[in-house]
Amino acid sequence: MTFVLGLTGSIGMGKSATANLFRKLGVPVHDADAAVHALYRGRATPLIEKAFPGTVVEGVVDRRKLGQAVLNSAEKLKLLESIVHPLVREEEENFLTHVSATASLAVLDIPLLLETGGDKRCDAVLVVSAPADVQRARVMARHGMTEETFQAILSKQMPDAQKRAHAHFIVDTSRTFASAEAQVRSILACLAGRPGRREFLKKSV
Repeated sequence: MTFVLGLTGSIGMGKSATANLFRKLGVPVHDADAAVHALYRGRATPLIEKAFPGTVVEGVVDRRKLGQAVLNSAEKLKLLESIVHPLVREEEENFLTHVSATASLAVLDIPLLLETGGDKRCDAVLVVSAPADVQRARVMARHGMTEETFQAILSKQMPDAQKRAHAHFIVDTSRTFASAEAQVRSILACLAGRPGRREFLKKSV
């Protein structure tokens, strides 16, 4: 049976880089963000255009226009999530079905894993973290990023300290890339001799 490790972390923490380390070490990873991007070019397109007219351009959802359409409206955001989340969940289930025959471990890379209760579908949770000053420096260095946008994103995410409290494993990405890889390898070594479902103590490596 495939052991499911949920991987999450707030913006600027190094979540995507950590997910890539698992891929490099041969672990199948499902990227929820990538699934959304694909859906915005495929199955979700007509549904989103119907709900938010004018947000689809040449058959592809324009993320900027969609963002403006749901900006500052909890009701519209909830409507969007009701369209997209079930499709993303279906993609996730297809991924797990596909890898179950060959993989003893699979990673679900989900930005809002804890905020949406996705951890309940996982056997353990890994939180990617870094000090707040490192996070801020990384995010504010992104093209087009503003303080207002940064704060708006943070407001939708569980604080890092709370995420760490939910973690079975923590990867600190504030050090070197080699350090992050060593931490991932340590997690894999731990999981190689893993006990039964959810029988982990919180562990920082």
